[in-house]
Amino acid sequence: MILPIGPIHPGLKEPLRLKLKTQGERVIDAEIDYGYVHRGIERIMEGKTWQKCIYLAERICGICSYEHTQTFAEVIEKISDVRAPVRAQLLRVITNELDRIQSHFLANSTYFKALEHETLFMYMLSLREHAMDAIEMLTGNRVNMGWNVIGGVRMDAKPAHLDQILQKLDMIEKDLDRYIEIFEQGPLTGLRSKDVGKMTRDQALKGRAVGPIGRASGLKHDLREEHHTYKDYLEFKPIWRKEGDNFARTMNRFNEIPQSVDLVRQAIRNLPEGDIRTQVDIGSGYAEWRNEAPRGEVTYMAETNGNLIKHISIRTPSIMNIESCAKYMLKDVATVSDAVATYASADPCIACAERVAIIDIEKGESSKDIFNLK
Repeated sequence: MILPIGPIHPGLKEPLRLKLKTQGERVIDAEIDYGYVHRGIERIMEGKTWQKCIYLAERICGICSYEHTQTFAEVIEKISDVRAPVRAQLLRVITNELDRIQSHFLANSTYFKALEHETLFMYMLSLREHAMDAIEMLTGNRVNMGWNVIGGVRMDAKPAHLDQILQKLDMIEKDLDRYIEIFEQGPLTGLRSKDVGKMTRDQALKGRAVGPIGRASGLKHDLREEHHTYKDYLEFKPIWRKEGDNFARTMNRFNEIPQSVDLVRQAIRNLPEGDIRTQVDIGSGYAEWRNEAPRGEVTYMAETNGNLIKHISIRTPSIMNIESCAKYMLKDVATVSDAVATYASADPCIACAERVAIIDIEKGESSKDIFNLK
């Protein structure tokens, strides 16, 4: 039997159609249909200045809005052969990691809601508020922050703001271990999470899973290892697990939260005096830039003509993770309710997945083929 879920369904936070092929209650195959919220942001950006395009980039995804503006700024900085001042780079790290904290709390809360564990659902949202408050202290906004510009950040941080952020991090740490213990040792959450929605390391490689989803299946890859700011000024190692099930994906996000707290503290300790922005003469050319968003790899491929964006293509992590979920995680799930929870464990974002360019590696295509560049 084919069981359709969506595009409008209380089990989905965004519209898509999840088609489950079932034998009784057991799910034996799955397919996902997109296309319900496509807004054509990449095409709208063409021919516009970077000031307008960075505004649009921030609206690709509400939860990962910050990382889109940083990646946009850094791909233009690469084309222009400049880097932001060190103070701006570390302010970007602070904002990036605070954004990762709130995103991981939201992802786990959604998973606990799918498990009908409303206590942990509310606990996650309560702790997330501390991260959201810290973001607001630093940038003035909670979701669309307007923080990044080409060459740095828009505003500086005062010592009082940084002290308040550290206090918020202390509040997060105060209760986090207890909530992790509730999930890790709870019989209900264990029954619904362990050995459910398994994806092996080889399957994660085939599906090109990224972020905590890939790392929960044994892929030891985190783009922060390759980013110049993290390499030059911070101590960082990826967190990963081997189990590859719903439990591992949730725990991987849980374990990354204290790491992000530590990275924020490192950035604040190492924050030098100096400029927060450098003047940039926008160059003409093509470049690619990748960053580690909360859900995984975000890639911007851009061609500029002076101050104008000639072409741009954006690859977001959800497209790979959702496809990996459909191909591997949802196969042989015991019940439909576990299938919905497994889908939630992949932390899907449909809005950001609706503007991707598919590159056929087997045919030898590259990102430059999208633009017909020579």
